Formats: sequence, structure tokens, C-alpha cells
Amino acid sequence: MTMDNPLEAEWAHKDVSDAGTAFESCILGLDHVAIAVRNLDQAVHWYTSRLGFQMLETRVTKGARTSMVSAVMKAGSAVVVLVQGYEPDCQVSQFVERFDEGVQHVAFSVTDIHLAVKELEQAGASAETGILEDEGIRQAFLRRDAGSGVRIELIERRGGRFSDASVERLFRSMEMRGLV
Repeated sequence: MTMDNPLEAEWAHKDVSDAGTAFESCILGLDHVAIAVRNLDQAVHWYTSRLGFQMLETRVTKGARTSMVSAVMKAGSAVVVLVQGYEPDCQVSQFVERFDEGVQHVAFSVTDIHLAVKELEQAGASAETGILEDEGIRQAFLRRDAGSGVRIELIERRGGRFSDASVERLFRSMEMRGLV
């Protein structure tokens, strides 16, 4: 193995055998990736016409002071949720201003959200929204990673799907805490 890449050389000497936590055993897979955009119509067009994604649904989510619109797109098993803030002080709009358009959060499907949050907190991570429950679904957002700017969402699905009520509850929780 040649180490022309400085990152390869840096990681080659690190012992990553202890890097995992018991959280690893909670992960079922990637649930979805949320991408913050300035223009939802343009983004939807690009994903459908260039990448072959199908539109599953659109939703307007209203908080106490702000709102967003989202489009759930799917190709194969890949799910992308495109999100656009309506007002400048919406957390999605603030994310775009601070980090530009791009991955806003990555959602992992987990077997047991309570166990996953407990394991992550023991490893030094913390949930910012607490666990929000709706019929057949539990969700929590972790504190945004300072290194990548990406927030992690945990989702435990027990036959449930996102509903207007569950998405609004999550949006309002983040809005109330001033999370970007």
C-alpha cells in the first residue's frame, strides 16, 4: 500500500479497533438523507430527470414561527428528502446560509431508539430533541457534528411512517430550541 495521500498515512497508524460502540449493534441501516436546498422545484427536477428518482410525497411543515417544504424522493432503496425553508429565520434556511446547500442530516434506522440514545450518550454524543414518538415511529436528533456540519437522526420504525403530525412535532422541537 502506498501512502501518497496524507489522510491515508494519518489513519494507517491509528488503532480503530475500539472506535465502535454498542451503538453499532443498534443500527439497521440508512433510513434517509436530508438535503437542504434553496430551490426545491429545481432540486426535484434534477433528482427526477437526471438520477431517475421518483417523487413519493411533498409536505409543508409549519412550526410556531417558520415553515418548510419537503419532497421525499426514492430510487431503489435510496431515499432522499429535499428540504427548503420558507422564511429566512427557518432552521433549514439558516442551515443553507451557514453551511450552503447540501446534506442537512443523515437518518439511521435503529432497532431500539432508547438503547441507541443511551449507548451514544455513554460514548459522548447527546440527543438535542429527546425522543419524539408517534404511532409506530420514534425519532431523535443528535447534536450537529462540528467537524462535518451534519446532524444525525435516529429512527425506530415499528410499522409507522412519517405523518404531518410527527414531522411537525420534530420541526417545532428543533425550532423551539433554535437548532440549525
